[in-house]
Amino acid sequence: MPRPVAIAPSVLPVDFSRLGDECVALEAAGVDRIQWDVMDGVFVPNLTFGPDVIASTRSLVDIEFEAHLMVVEPDRLLDRYVEAGCSTVLVHAEACDHLHRTLSHIAELGATPGVALNPHTPADVIRHVRDLLGVVLVMTVNPGFGGQSYIGAMEAKVAEGAEMLDGYDCALEVDGGIGPSTVAGAVAAVAVQSDIDPLLHWSVVAIAGGGAASLVQVSTVALRGASTALTGGLANVFLSTGEWFGALA
Repeated sequence: MPRPVAIAPSVLPVDFSRLGDECVALEAAGVDRIQWDVMDGVFVPNLTFGPDVIASTRSLVDIEFEAHLMVVEPDRLLDRYVEAGCSTVLVHAEACDHLHRTLSHIAELGATPGVALNPHTPADVIRHVRDLLGVVLVMTVNPGFGGQSYIGAMEAKVAEGAEMLDGYDCALEVDGGIGPSTVAGAVAAVAVQSDIDPLLHWSVVAIAGGGAASLVQVSTVALRGASTALTGGLANVFLSTGEWFGALA
């Protein structure tokens, strides 16, 4: 049964000196959850958030937190990110020697398990862990940095993932390079299965101060409206873009 479209921005590009204010502005703008892009400088060439940073903002908002762990040996960090307040934790299939065990551990911690797939990783990787998953994230950019161009060839993999998840209680997240020119293809790829939750995920740019909360609200309403129109009201969609805000500014 179709459910309302959900919006989940990343805070990777925000002003870190105002991180709490940025989270508050996002919630006020009407987003459904916040994704924390956790990078360790090893699995990807960038460093971002530790669990203590995330925990410091947890009490400021009521919306859910999602941790996208772009790290080697994610099992060593799972407890810390759940304790920090992340109700969903995504690990990269490429970083897990024992993916089934890792996903099971996330569930045992009381969080929703998710798996992320880099552009080169086939969708079939999820076949034997589908029963454990609450979210599958398909990267439509190479992980590590925001502001990259959308890889349109990944739409075929998004559609393949949607077909594989038919009948499973699992959302499909599309992450990277999403904006006004790419949203249609990404959502249409998810919509090959009408009972899959397509989750819209984009990266926030300069949301604090100067009326930026209003800009975020406009962006959220526009993205939600576009997705709903494309899917006929189809479920939750995560897309990721920094360009979306530039187009509306």
